[in-house]
Amino acid sequence: MPLFWLILVVLGMSAIGFVLGRQRALASAGGESRDLHSLPNYYGWNVALKAVVPAFLLLILWLIAQPLYVGSSVSATLPDSAVPEGSTRGLVMAEVRRTAEGLDNAVEQGLLDDDFATNARADFTDVTQRLKDAGQIVTAQITQPVLRAAQSYRVMNASGSFYMMIAVLLIAAAGFFFAVRETNAEFRARNVVENGIRALLIGAASIAILTTIGIVLSLVFNTYEFFTLYPASEFFTNLTWAPSFSGRGGGSDLGIIPLLWGTLYISIVALAVAVPIGLFAAIYLSEYASPKVRAIAKPMLEVLAGIPTIVYGLFALLTVGPLLVSVFGDDGLGWMQSGTAVMTAGLVMGIMLIPFVSSLSDDIINAVPQAMRDGSYGLGATKSETIKQVVLPAALPGIVGAILLAASRAIGETMIVVLGAGAAAKLSLNPFEAMTTVTAKIVSQLTGDADFASPEALVAFALGMSLFIITLGLNVFALYIVRKYREQYE
Repeated sequence: MPLFWLILVVLGMSAIGFVLGRQRALASAGGESRDLHSLPNYYGWNVALKAVVPAFLLLILWLIAQPLYVGSSVSATLPDSAVPEGSTRGLVMAEVRRTAEGLDNAVEQGLLDDDFATNARADFTDVTQRLKDAGQIVTAQITQPVLRAAQSYRVMNASGSFYMMIAVLLIAAAGFFFAVRETNAEFRARNVVENGIRALLIGAASIAILTTIGIVLSLVFNTYEFFTLYPASEFFTNLTWAPSFSGRGGGSDLGIIPLLWGTLYISIVALAVAVPIGLFAAIYLSEYASPKVRAIAKPMLEVLAGIPTIVYGLFALLTVGPLLVSVFGDDGLGWMQSGTAVMTAGLVMGIMLIPFVSSLSDDIINAVPQAMRDGSYGLGATKSETIKQVVLPAALPGIVGAILLAASRAIGETMIVVLGAGAAAKLSLNPFEAMTTVTAKIVSQLTGDADFASPEALVAFALGMSLFIITLGLNVFALYIVRKYREQYE
């Protein structure tokens, strides 16, 4: 049974349980809801929740655990000879999973029947030729141990999915009948349901934490796989970025320093544009603009935040780049050779970041109590002096947070960089030269026909991990600044 239909069956059982639980509670009280401990709907929700929640919890845990169990079991059956020199067992398992997906796709296309695709005695040459005909071989090469492991992987996954369906339906049915059986007029359904809802809310609040942990772990494990194939010392100290895709990292120079420099350089240019304009706009809107002007100007400014980044990238490529070339190119000052440069991407990214700074700063400045302004005016300060010496220091923690948000957004931007800054990984102080960033290279390394088991593809996770650590450091530094000024103000 497909997963979608399994979910629908459990939800249908839950809906039936709601109706049945409500009716049974009313019947036990002779039809008088006043004789029930709780409202009738609580009895229905008690049955519904006990049918669906344990079943869905089991389903989620099974979906998480099955790939880990199947992967480890299949990996243990791979002979050592199936792991090429310079590779790892984990990278070979990545090829096994992709081959298993290719078998599934070939079965769906009718090029292989299911029995033939899972038959370990099937002719290796015949199976691989059919996979090639279907365009389902995406690895550099497929070996017989990899194909047999992929077939075993499919069989174990199919068996696991079948057992999962049986277990989920049994748990749902057990919860259904148990809840129906305990339903009577004296049962404290309201207490049980409210405690259950509280537990669900706690679980929902924990999803963000668990998601963050999952993202970090995925980066850590894949980064570790990369550093088993490529020296960490060269990655962090090499001044050259030149992936060769010649197989297993041979001949590739994968130094992160040029990418970090491009990321920071473009972000600095963007913030130099966004922070002054955004902050001055926020001060004007909150302190000087009339209500009519504010009602028109602020929504128009915030429209910039809703424009897709690909549109900004096209704007950089087709408008800003040629404009800068006409001013700083050979016909002007002679500093700029092409439209793709740090300055092009930085200016357009700065325009994109203006609403991040202005909108948040405006809200923070408006949150400063009016009594503080009135006290400053009472001491004889002018409006500009009040803003400079009272309002901005009071709003400084929030303004720092707005700038941090803009900086994080700039560091993580991709499309504007791809279209506006070029793809050259270099160390240069010239803002009119083409450069690239970490995010742009993550995209380029994970797209195309490159073997995902190669260092040239796995380096994307090392780049992502480095970017994550840098962003975390920026957050910690900003928190330190915020606390320092807040304590000073208090």
